[in-house]
Amino acid sequence: MEKTKKYFYDFIPVQINITEEEQTNILKKFPAPVWAEGRNEFNIDKEVRGNDINVQLLLTEFTIEKTKTDKQYLKLKFSNSVGAINAKMWDNDGALERYTPLLGEYSLFQVSGKVEDYRGHKSITIHRMQPCNENIDPFSLIACTKQNIEELTVELFSYIMELTSPYKEIALAAMERFWDQFRIRPAAKGHHHNYLGGLLKHTVGLMRFARYIVKFEDNPFQAVFKLIHRVEKALKDELWADLQSDNPGSNSHSFTWKDTIDHLYSMFYGMAKHKGTVPNYDLLIVSILFHDIGKLLEYHHAGKTYEDFKFLFPTADHSSLENRKATGITMDELGVMVGHIPYGVLLLNKIIERENIKVTLEDIHHMHHCILCHHGLPEWGACVRNPQTIEGYLIHIVDFLDSRYENTEEIK
Repeated sequence: MEKTKKYFYDFIPVQINITEEEQTNILKKFPAPVWAEGRNEFNIDKEVRGNDINVQLLLTEFTIEKTKTDKQYLKLKFSNSVGAINAKMWDNDGALERYTPLLGEYSLFQVSGKVEDYRGHKSITIHRMQPCNENIDPFSLIACTKQNIEELTVELFSYIMELTSPYKEIALAAMERFWDQFRIRPAAKGHHHNYLGGLLKHTVGLMRFARYIVKFEDNPFQAVFKLIHRVEKALKDELWADLQSDNPGSNSHSFTWKDTIDHLYSMFYGMAKHKGTVPNYDLLIVSILFHDIGKLLEYHHAGKTYEDFKFLFPTADHSSLENRKATGITMDELGVMVGHIPYGVLLLNKIIERENIKVTLEDIHHMHHCILCHHGLPEWGACVRNPQTIEGYLIHIVDFLDSRYENTEEIK
């Protein structure tokens, strides 16, 4: 059975060659998560400024801030099944003293307040918060992908099943160990794929780009050039649409591809140094699988378990993890000290060693390099100055494209 669809402005063909029996077996061994219905459909973006609201929300994080006039207030971020919600509470009648201890103890609150709108960014000014003692179902209080999660699961494993040894063994070993958490993780706190299931969707997206570049086009340089050309068209469309608006240049959110063309060409010129080199497709796919897998440890949210920490650090005392408070999507207090890129290298190494998979020293370093350079530039978080292999350039280019393209999709 061959399933065909399109991706990236209907430009990239997505072909999945799999039988119904294989699909059934995949979903039996690697079941997709089932998202619960949200507790409410409160969407702050659809609220009118000045509306009074009374909704149940999951606390993500809070800080005590000061205004320019030295007035204290609580700055908060909440979550529900629609997405993230920013809020503030003024220190009226000792509000900070009353509420700060509750914020440290509880996660779920009944929030009453008023909708504010500042330059198109909506938030809540809170009047009252009542802590709730209910059990927290993360799938009803954190935004989840709206795409078909079973289809994404089958697509991921159809690509893995195509790999040759030892890459197939590495990929399967990782998924067998981490699937329960990998399938629900977000790929970011903000910006892109910042919802449950985002890591799976983003990983599949990179694989789609990589398959197009290496398998669907005869020349990877020509393929990348065509992708850049498509981005240029998308940017022109954005500029034209903005020009037709009532207030051109006022809405930065309408530009996905602004300031991206020069960077893409710079990466293309760097990649051109490897003209004549045939990309190792299997190595690239496994590197993509691991490029963000460190986010299992880097992010925290309700529904997260800590098997990944125990896998990497089996002799450590893990007692500090036992009483972690459930939250919306935020940075893990330990994970942020290392980051997902080094964690990705550590997890890849650990999988290879634990499963006793024979890999050449050169290929291990090539995969490490792909993970370490996938952000492209040191100022963007890359752990090396520049990609040094064709696969290193490709993993950055496809990550760069997919993370931005996601913001153009109506159904995420």
